Amino acid sequence: MSAVVTNTFASLEGEQYIRLTTFRKSGKAVPTPVWFAESGGKLYVLTLATSGKVKRLRHTPQVELAASDARGNPHGETILAQATIHSADSEMGKFANRTLTRKYGLMKRLFSLAQRMRGTTPVYLEISPRG
Repeated sequence: MSAVVTNTFASLEGEQYIRLTTFRKSGKAVPTPVWFAESGGKLYVLTLATSGKVKRLRHTPQVELAASDARGNPHGETILAQATIHSADSEMGKFANRTLTRKYGLMKRLFSLAQRMRGTTPVYLEISPRG
């Protein structure tokens, strides 16, 4: 008998934003609305290498997320997950870039162009179910 595989992130299908909550060393939660894309049972998020969420993820990779509006007001169940940081030039970073571009199209391309013009360094978060 084969195991039943469920997509932990199925409740996020059709959503444009998630509220990604990272944690300070003190344990204080810091929620942030972000774009995301799903592929293969994992989520991918674009952010800046210098962002607060990356700093927090370096010491605490556990995250919470929920479907939300653009302001981060949640309207779905909270999902426990963990995040891994990937550079934009890594294979996983390139995959995440393609996945997000497929979902957000021109808006993603314009966002990436603005980042390059500012000289900022992007990174990608790979988010997996906690377990």
